[in-house]
Amino acid sequence: MRIWSLILSGAIFLVFLFQCFFPDITQSFSLVSSLVLQEPWRVLTHVFVHSGLLHVSSNLFALLIFGFILESTTNSRVFLSVFFASAVVSSLGDILFYSHTIGASGAIFGVLGCLAVLRPKTLVWIFGVPMYLIFGIFIWASLDMLGMFYPDNIAHASHLFGMLSGIVAGIKLRKKFPEPKKPERIKIPESELEEWERKWFKL
Repeated sequence: MRIWSLILSGAIFLVFLFQCFFPDITQSFSLVSSLVLQEPWRVLTHVFVHSGLLHVSSNLFALLIFGFILESTTNSRVFLSVFFASAVVSSLGDILFYSHTIGASGAIFGVLGCLAVLRPKTLVWIFGVPMYLIFGIFIWASLDMLGMFYPDNIAHASHLFGMLSGIVAGIKLRKKFPEPKKPERIKIPESELEEWERKWFKL
């Protein structure tokens, strides 16, 4: 069963609950750029800690939906590989641009980037407007690039690095997991159609 997106989401939420009772976990798991050489495991552990309920719920919402779609489109091994590879690559953006980061958004953007290549016509809603995921990726990337020039509490570089990692993975996987072909229309000869009408409608 392909349920690793659900298991991973459950693990992240469980860690968040531990954060609520043991706040020191946040500091121990977060990605601190000055400590990454001495404690390299932080490039993965920071994925499991979040700053609050809104932060974790928005990330889990995206992970559950798009993670499940990617895992169903490919398989569990591919999904986990894309997620954790994107987590590591997004950490490079964190290290280069920020002193301290937490959250799974970089890895999730990797999942989105991969899915945008493999299934570009996946429907998403952005600012209340439905559109294909391939267009959504360009919008999110543009917003994150703008965010690089107007710093806030969002790790925009992490999103961009993670997204790039996912896109590269998607390009490599595209031949192995091609889009399903559209079913051919069944053409019924006119003579058979007339016979069917005479039989059932007594024409």
